[in-house]
Amino acid sequence: MNENEAISPDGEALLSLRNAVSSSDGVIRQWRPEDPDPCNWKGVTCDVKTKRVIALSFTHHKLIGPIPPEFGKLDQLRLLMLHNNEFYGSIPTALGNCTALEGIYLQNNYLTGPIPNEIGKLSGLKNLDISSNTLSGAIPASLGQLEKLTSFNVSYNFLVGQIPSDGLLARFSRDSFIGNRNLCGKQIDVVCQDDSGNPSTGFSTGQGGKNPGRLLVSASATVGGLLLVALMCFWGCFLYKKLGRVENKTLAIDVGGGASIVMFHGDLPYASKDIIKKLETLNEEHIIGCGGFGTVYKLAMDDGNVFALKRIVKLNEGFDRFFERELEILGSIKHRYLVNLRGYCNSPTSKLLLYDYLPGGSLDEVLHERGDQLDWDSRVNIIIGAAKGLAYLHHDCSPRIIHRDIKSSNILLDGNLEARVSDFGLAKLLEDEESHITTIVAGTFGYLAPEYMQSGRATEKTDVYSFGVLVLEVLSGKLPTDTSFIEKGYNVVGWLNFLISENRAREIVDRSCEGVETDSLDALLSIATKCVSSSPDERPTMHRVVQLLESEVMTPCPSEFYDSSSD
Repeated sequence: MNENEAISPDGEALLSLRNAVSSSDGVIRQWRPEDPDPCNWKGVTCDVKTKRVIALSFTHHKLIGPIPPEFGKLDQLRLLMLHNNEFYGSIPTALGNCTALEGIYLQNNYLTGPIPNEIGKLSGLKNLDISSNTLSGAIPASLGQLEKLTSFNVSYNFLVGQIPSDGLLARFSRDSFIGNRNLCGKQIDVVCQDDSGNPSTGFSTGQGGKNPGRLLVSASATVGGLLLVALMCFWGCFLYKKLGRVENKTLAIDVGGGASIVMFHGDLPYASKDIIKKLETLNEEHIIGCGGFGTVYKLAMDDGNVFALKRIVKLNEGFDRFFERELEILGSIKHRYLVNLRGYCNSPTSKLLLYDYLPGGSLDEVLHERGDQLDWDSRVNIIIGAAKGLAYLHHDCSPRIIHRDIKSSNILLDGNLEARVSDFGLAKLLEDEESHITTIVAGTFGYLAPEYMQSGRATEKTDVYSFGVLVLEVLSGKLPTDTSFIEKGYNVVGWLNFLISENRAREIVDRSCEGVETDSLDALLSIATKCVSSSPDERPTMHRVVQLLESEVMTPCPSEFYDSSSD
């Protein structure tokens, strides 16, 4: 740079982004600080006359880091496109100084904190999309004063409170707000309550002449009933499993008259009447777990064989399809790394599934409840077993199967701590000649891929994302939404991205884990990073994941994961 030629203020603001973030494709590193004209930098557009920056476009570049507040100096910026990256931290309030902004696109990142009230100062703003992040707090009333706003999306965050009904926001439909469980307002047909608990928002008659008030009462009653069932289930588990105290041993199962046992694989040497007789002796002291669809009991036969019995709770009229789906899937397949469904009880009063009993319990219990110390080899074996089970579902079943709820509580362990993938009640069977997309949103928050939360479309790649989160959970020994992450404004994926940007990724590993091998740790972190990529196309298939695990983790080789020259 000529000593008389200083870099422009816009260039200095952009260099703050270069210093704040990392990028695996190196796009930011291509900027040359010695070049006084940032208009030559990739992703930067300038006004031809003034040479001021008017647009920034960086999408799908794996940018990891915070959005720098120095962007507030770009007072001629009209378009800010940073979506589909891995930005974390808060949205800078300094963006309110960019008074020329017409479009802000920050969707599909890991941004946290409130929506800045200062965005309401951007009188020329036409498009605002900050969906699919982890933003919290209320929607600022100032956004309703943006008279030119024609496109608005804050869906799939953690926003709370009443959606401002005054001003422009009243014009937008529910699609702009969905996925925020604690929002209310007429835009989403959810009644807000005042401080005394009374409704404070009225609604007009809905589509088809239905009364939204009645729908709300019905929905509230349904939700209340579901919550009551869930609370009873978990409270029962707490009393009988944690405290080990049973004061009322009333019968927990009544199969009713005309019940029969349907066996799969023909490998259970018991008559139906003998199994039913044992079922009817089960009570609360035999409870070993509670799941999303019911309670799991330990069933011991007279010859010493032990099984797990899942009693499905019928919650609604559409329940039978979940029961039949699980039978259809598990009853037709058998694999070393999947739980083995032995049969089911065909009863008019109860829905009962009979599995092999796995004495190791769930991975969730081992990692987070029992205080067991899993050494490095055990963790690696569990990861590989879960990967092979999921790969079998994706690639070897006909039709193919999407699990849609991969998480640690659905990975069961045998006595040797070998993994078994369980609970296919939410799985979607894929016909080879049909679309591999389903639009029913299911699963567990913390494990869900960002595109799935946004669109409700599940593919094999959404399972791959959940598996990547599972790997990070096993390595760190912490839940994906552990409070230590949330306090810093992250989930486990955001925390990994932050550590990678600091070249400290190995610090994610559980400090209590013994025998950690750095080469295999680096390989696992590399695999997990690929799996949790924000872009589904960049995630490997589970078949490829198994190949990488077998070639790079089981037989560790030097990893380039921390090669500083790649910067």
